[in-house]
Amino acid sequence: MLIINIKENESIDKALKRFKKKFEKTGVLKQLRARTSFEKPSITRRTEIKKATYIQNLRRLENA
Repeated sequence: MLIINIKENESIDKALKRFKKKFEKTGVLKQLRARTSFEKPSITRRTEIKKATYIQNLRRLENA
C-alpha cells in the first residue's frame, strides 16, 4: 500500500503527482496487464531477447 504524507501548505495537485510517480515506480499496472492475458514462456523469452537487442543497437548507435 502506498502512503503519501502531505506536507504543510502543499496543494493536493502536487501530492497527487507524487502519488502517481510512486505508483508508476511500483509497476502495478504493468503487472496487471501482464496477468490479464496468458503468454507462453517461449514468447516471453523471445520478447525479452528482442528488447535486449533493440537496446544494444541503440547503445551501439550512441557510441558510433
